[in-house]
Amino acid sequence: MLRTYEAFHRGATTASGFLPSEPPVWCCDLGRRPRFRWPMPTCADCADQVAAAAICKRSSQHLPSSTSLPARGKWPPPPRKNTLFLRLEILLFLEYFAMASEDLQKRLSLSIIRVALPGDVIWRPFLVLLVLFSLLPLFSGSECDRTFVSRPGAPQNGTFEAPTILNPTNQTQSRQCIYTFIAGPRQRVEVGFTSFGLRGTPPDGSSIGHLPACVHEYIDLYVEIKDSNVSDLINSPFGGRYCGPIAPRRRISLYRTLALGFFTDKNATYPDLFGGTYSFINDSEYEVGTPEPNTPCTFTVHTDVRRTGNIISPTYPGVYPKDLTCSYQFIGKPGQRVRLEFRDFDLFFGGPHCPFDYVKVYDGLTNESATIGTYCGQQRNLVLYSSESSLFVSFVTLQRTANTQNRGFKGIFEFSESFVKLDFIKSEGEHIRGSECDQKILSKKESRGIVYSPNYPFPYIPKIVCRYFIYGMQDMQHLERVRLSFDKFEIPRGQNGECSDGYLKIYLKGQETMDAYDKYDHEFCGEMLPAQVVSDGPRLVMVFSSGEVQGRGFKAKYTFETEYRIPGTAAPDGSCTFTYRSTSRKRGEFNSPRYPSNYPSGTNCTYIFIATPNEQVNIVFDHFKVRADSANTTHGSYGHYCQEDWLEIYNMYKDGTEKLVGRYCGVTAPGPVESNRGATGLKVLLHSDDEGVFSGFKARYMFEVAKSIFGDCGSNVSSQEYGVITSPNWPNNYEGPERGLASRTCNWYLSVRPRFKILLNFEAFAVEGDPQNRGCPAAVVRIWRGNEGPPLELCGEKLPLDRTQFTSENHVMRISFISADKSVGAVGFRAVWTEMTESPGCDQFQCSKNGFCISERLRCNNVDNCGFEDRSDETNCHTEPPFEPLAMLGAGIGGAVVFILAFCIWCHRKRKRRRRQSRRRRLQRGSPGVGYRGSLAGSLAGSMIGNLAAPSSLPPSLAGSLPPSLAGSRRSMQHVCDAPELHYASSVDSV
Repeated sequence: MLRTYEAFHRGATTASGFLPSEPPVWCCDLGRRPRFRWPMPTCADCADQVAAAAICKRSSQHLPSSTSLPARGKWPPPPRKNTLFLRLEILLFLEYFAMASEDLQKRLSLSIIRVALPGDVIWRPFLVLLVLFSLLPLFSGSECDRTFVSRPGAPQNGTFEAPTILNPTNQTQSRQCIYTFIAGPRQRVEVGFTSFGLRGTPPDGSSIGHLPACVHEYIDLYVEIKDSNVSDLINSPFGGRYCGPIAPRRRISLYRTLALGFFTDKNATYPDLFGGTYSFINDSEYEVGTPEPNTPCTFTVHTDVRRTGNIISPTYPGVYPKDLTCSYQFIGKPGQRVRLEFRDFDLFFGGPHCPFDYVKVYDGLTNESATIGTYCGQQRNLVLYSSESSLFVSFVTLQRTANTQNRGFKGIFEFSESFVKLDFIKSEGEHIRGSECDQKILSKKESRGIVYSPNYPFPYIPKIVCRYFIYGMQDMQHLERVRLSFDKFEIPRGQNGECSDGYLKIYLKGQETMDAYDKYDHEFCGEMLPAQVVSDGPRLVMVFSSGEVQGRGFKAKYTFETEYRIPGTAAPDGSCTFTYRSTSRKRGEFNSPRYPSNYPSGTNCTYIFIATPNEQVNIVFDHFKVRADSANTTHGSYGHYCQEDWLEIYNMYKDGTEKLVGRYCGVTAPGPVESNRGATGLKVLLHSDDEGVFSGFKARYMFEVAKSIFGDCGSNVSSQEYGVITSPNWPNNYEGPERGLASRTCNWYLSVRPRFKILLNFEAFAVEGDPQNRGCPAAVVRIWRGNEGPPLELCGEKLPLDRTQFTSENHVMRISFISADKSVGAVGFRAVWTEMTESPGCDQFQCSKNGFCISERLRCNNVDNCGFEDRSDETNCHTEPPFEPLAMLGAGIGGAVVFILAFCIWCHRKRKRRRRQSRRRRLQRGSPGVGYRGSLAGSLAGSMIGNLAAPSSLPPSLAGSLPPSLAGSRRSMQHVCDAPELHYASSVDSV
């Protein structure tokens, strides 16, 4: 930026606070010779091209109003100048000013005045006077500046419009016009645009890629000018730059002055470019209370001075300024409360925590008191109450680049003794800050207490609304519900008998979290005690609304109970005990508390299943995960391995006794359970300690018609020395129960002689399940080794080596195999049981490896009776050919067939020989017979023989009397001749 040489020599500060770092060089960047330069450099040495453009009048460059100033530097002392030199320098300087923009001229002139006045050179006063004289028209107002001043008796409003600017043809000159609005004492300026159509894209559009923004034509706003001096615009906070088709929102000055700066580089500007209205308004509306000196919006409000009034943001309803802090302190008398109601609230929303512009309300005298709330964005029906007699409000806006145009807030305040007294809230409750009479009650783990209506037992205050938020515990370890019962109740009904005047509404499902207060569960009024209610979750909300008719209100007891979320009939005392009766429901589900969430710690839950006399209970587990730090990774988590959390199952009997089925933990799910024949039902217990918890379990129950003592298969075996037990359909896969049934059961009861025991050895085993990872939920083999104690549970594709054989504790053993309805089948098992003793002295056969003493008769019976990997009872045995009945039967049948064939051949040959002999004898009898019998027989025989070849040659009477066989076949004729009676006749005839 161009400055006089002497000014820079003295190190003066310019209007923007910077000085050039090199001596001024005035030359033309287009290669033209400068009119004056000192020292005489070439144009290549020019460092200040802006100055060069100012010197060269024929240059097409123009100096913009926003040109920055060079940095400060140390220059060498100037040479002496004569009068001619000084006059040339002044003329050249004035020539530069003539081409500079008006805004830059003003800033440079002010800088020159501040620099030159302290000087002691004779020509400096002359220079200052010359500059002031040449710039007098500039500061007295350009041809397009406008000033609007409020005067007594003159109109307090009016209109303004864009200036008319016409530049010569082919000559572009930028113009800047200042519109100044000056209000009178205790007044402010309000400006609004009615039309707006400037070239360019607004700054908010530039943020998404539309550049440049507001370059050729724009309006700058200044609403925080402390005095009417236009030169103070540089130091006044900037209120925003606007262009494009969207007009700025309404503006109200923070003090008495408001200014608009219009810039354009168009050749022609007409009044319809923009226009608006202005008015001078009363400032008293913005004085909320007693103002603090030297602050624009800090007030103290005393109840003695003003019991009620307005609270308003500094420039409402115009756009509020940026980088502003306001405070409002309300001080009342003891016994009073302060009510604050915002009827319009519009602040910039920077997020849910209001990090930018906000209103923060404190429940006390200062901003160190408890916070009621922080608010931003747009709020509706925002009504706040102090807990005591004082309230503090803080309004803060930040300096930011976002071009927001929010209007602020407006509301009313009131000091009063008639607001609800908070003494009806007992120690268990807590007043919700900011509300008139709302309270919050939090559980202290299964705690209880009493709630009252306001002013109880005296009549409540009319036309108030109080809410009661009663919240049980809800976290990783706890979940509670709320039980509410009433001791006193009196809320008068309306004239139509409905709850139209006053009411108490109950919400059981947490509707308050969604502001769904119109979806209540119960509505009570009148004088009858309401029924007891229980929340559906950890939340219960009551809304009490008093009408015009007063009543005594209510008194109610609340109790926090652990919420288990378990289907079934809960115990009346609220404990974790649930009952399932066959008479109520034949099948259903049950689960651990809060499933599928984690069950609570330090809990004991009981599930009781009661069947009718001719029924049994079946339980199948679909999910199981109970904490077990000492879980066994090989055999699963059963019995004594479960020390932390566990689940136990019992058979219950009529005499009150219970027999343990098993204890389970970890991920080892219990196998399908069926109550014993003769038991009244089952009982399931879940225990958890005070430490970590898991998701628990989910199971199904079903009441079915009682089966036989052996179940669907099985038997009772006694008085035998050994036997074999197999799963159903062995060696094929076993099957599940029939459709609609819960399980299929096989029970084997084994009994041997007293003082003997039973050895059970599984030779093959493959049952669904995995004891390590998921237990036996689909199928299980249980072994009771005696009359007392729980059984062993087995499943899996292969048994561990140490769990393939088992010995009974006495002379009895029970084996049970149960497959559930979700079973898909497997090969099953084959087990051999043997009567044996473990005494050291054995008078029978003693197994060499296991040492068991078994019967001598079991030796060499092709069955391994000595147990796992001990075949000593089958060694050194004499082998005999085995008797195979099927083979013998086949051989007998084959021999009989051969005999019959041989006999048939023999008979056939004998018959052929006899026929040949018969023909030979007939040929030997060639002479005629004697007598009637002989002649007749001979003639008959001769005729028959002669006609064998031609039966048709016989007489008709004889041929018709012959049998068909004789008439049609020679072979038949011969066969007939061989008959015994004919042979006898020929013999007689021969005799």
